[in-house]
Amino acid sequence: MSNRPELLAPPEIFYDDSEARKYTSSSRIIDIQARLSERALELLALPVDGIPRLLLDIGCGSGLSGETLTENGHQWIGLDVSQSMLNIALEREVEGDLLLGDMGQWLCNADKSSHEPRLRLKCLARGARAVFQMYPENIAQRELILRSAMHAGFAGGVVIDYPHSAKSRKEYLVLTCGPPSLSTAVPRGKGEDGESCSEDENSEENQMVCISDRNRPKKKQKITRKGKGRDWIFKKKEQLRRKGNAVPPDTRYTGRKRKARF
Repeated sequence: MSNRPELLAPPEIFYDDSEARKYTSSSRIIDIQARLSERALELLALPVDGIPRLLLDIGCGSGLSGETLTENGHQWIGLDVSQSMLNIALEREVEGDLLLGDMGQWLCNADKSSHEPRLRLKCLARGARAVFQMYPENIAQRELILRSAMHAGFAGGVVIDYPHSAKSRKEYLVLTCGPPSLSTAVPRGKGEDGESCSEDENSEENQMVCISDRNRPKKKQKITRKGKGRDWIFKKKEQLRRKGNAVPPDTRYTGRKRKARF
């Protein structure tokens, strides 16, 4: 994890002229940025009506993701904290308007006492949609991001593509500003075959991150040990009687939990 940029230096320092040029000239980075941008547009679920949308590309860097937005017919404004990255974008003559600005440094990092990660999601007007591709360092960071978004009034949740692949795994925070509804339901992540991933929906990790609204989950129905309650016992005994087996008679003590001691 030591090669993560946010662990080395603040973004405006890490992405200097040399790093910005190296980043933009990498064919691997160009391909990754194109695929991430296409997936972000897919998760935004914009209306298919042929009308271009004005999109804000936060952390636009040298404009690699903006090129994908342009190719899909949209207009965009790019915001980045690195002057070196924006200089490269100007050299490449990207279509979007560019702004030099700080949208909160690295999402979960605090490099100064004035930095507050929980406040970095309060930036959308009602009805707006946003997709943040992110790299939480651990479960605690993922929970912080999601909890802060829900507390700020957003509907949405975390979408994880290729959850079982260390190399291909990608996480997206998909948010809509406003109350939850059918139109704001969180999309499913992609599995190894590229299709919607429905495996392990009841896993501990999914329960923590795949939250589609701000309502508290319903309490689980209390069941007896091994899930075999009183009704199940009566039904099972009746089945045994029909087979001609000797079965103890039903009493008020049938199915009652025994005490651990006399």
